[in-house]
Amino acid sequence: MSREQRGPNEKLGAVLALAGISNAGLARRVNDLGAQRGLTLRYDKTSVARWVSKGMVPQGAAPHLIAAAIGQKLGRPVPLHEIGLADADPAPEVGLAFPRDVGQAVKSATELYRLDLAGRRTGGGIWQSLAGSFAVSAYATPASRWLITPADSSVARDPGSGDGSGAPLKVGHSDVRKLREAAEDARRWDSKYGGGDWRSSMVPECLRVEAAPLLLGSYSDEVGRALFGASAELTRLAGWMAFDTGQQEAAQRYYIQALRLARAAADVPLGGYVLASMSLQATYRGFGDEGVDLAQAALERNRGLATARTMSFFRLVEARAHARAGDAQAAGAALKAAEGWLERARDGDNDPSWLGFYSYDRFAADAAECYRDLKAPRQVRRFTEQALSRPTEEFVRSHGLRLVVSAVAELESGNLDAACEQGVRAVEVAGRISSARTTEYVRDLLHRLEPYGDEPRVAELRERARPLLMAPA
Repeated sequence: MSREQRGPNEKLGAVLALAGISNAGLARRVNDLGAQRGLTLRYDKTSVARWVSKGMVPQGAAPHLIAAAIGQKLGRPVPLHEIGLADADPAPEVGLAFPRDVGQAVKSATELYRLDLAGRRTGGGIWQSLAGSFAVSAYATPASRWLITPADSSVARDPGSGDGSGAPLKVGHSDVRKLREAAEDARRWDSKYGGGDWRSSMVPECLRVEAAPLLLGSYSDEVGRALFGASAELTRLAGWMAFDTGQQEAAQRYYIQALRLARAAADVPLGGYVLASMSLQATYRGFGDEGVDLAQAALERNRGLATARTMSFFRLVEARAHARAGDAQAAGAALKAAEGWLERARDGDNDPSWLGFYSYDRFAADAAECYRDLKAPRQVRRFTEQALSRPTEEFVRSHGLRLVVSAVAELESGNLDAACEQGVRAVEVAGRISSARTTEYVRDLLHRLEPYGDEPRVAELRERARPLLMAPA
């Protein structure tokens, strides 16, 4: 369905020319992006010609898919007004701003929390409209502003009677404790059941129902710092869960707001943790160089501030990005530094609660993935054996990912039997959680096994994985 504008859409035509995309090429890209979100679209070059020459405006998610398709080619976000589709059915472009002013930061975060988040559970909602709109360049301004000023001077807030009841909500430390407890509970559920588990969907709900009213309330500078820190933790966690379920566009917006809230909290290590999460997302999406920049931004501001264990994790994330970028020497140096920091860590260190997942097992698991990207199977096997030495029920998703990495290493070492055996174990674990990321790891393993498709062991693994791969996202 489309509706007509007045005359040709010259803006869309000009941007298509700039991007070097033909009418048929744009139609194909839009259809593909729609398919990624379960939409059956049948646009063709004639459809695009109508959008450009007659000013027809496609309905539903299409305008946002058009912007995302062009943005992917240009390597930057493309707003609707730039392509003459600003009057299409609106999908709020919230969550991408990193305001300098604290008040505007509160507004930006709470607007994101109030979006229709049903898309994470039902395939509809705002995130479907934003399909494919992840752009790593959107992290440039937040990272640079955080580096320049990692803490606001004051965050005390007195909104008057802004809630309409005649008296603002007064926020105290007990309110903040509830948010921190919610974050701790959600972290445990996420590790055990994956970002797509129904309990994980309660994090965006907590942000909307609990955190937003508190952020819009009245608080002193001391309480405000704690409130912004707790809200930043929850927001980063919402981003991590979205990332794990394949909702990259939602994750990006949560991460940007989490970084802004961490700045308001004056919590530099937490800001570094958010940047590390951004780096892992960029690396996972294939942007290794940008992943290095984000990890190094986390490191730079935390020198002399963060604990040894925290610095170790940041260097590990940097190593992941170097490996994805194909720089073996830099990756090796970062891994060595990460291991050195970890050896200096002590049980009595004042490590942040959000780092409770990080131990030598996690270091070994990520080191294995670094060497997988660098195509060094012997090193992958060595570190994977260490990572799998103490499997726990607390980190089920991590255990499943490690099994897949182990299977890949066995395959690249010529051990087909061992690869299939580990693959079967990985599929069993993946079936117990809801994690699009884990499913993608399994899918990648099966792709690597395609040359051995006639082998009974491979056929059996593929059959075992079929329900997992056919399950709705």
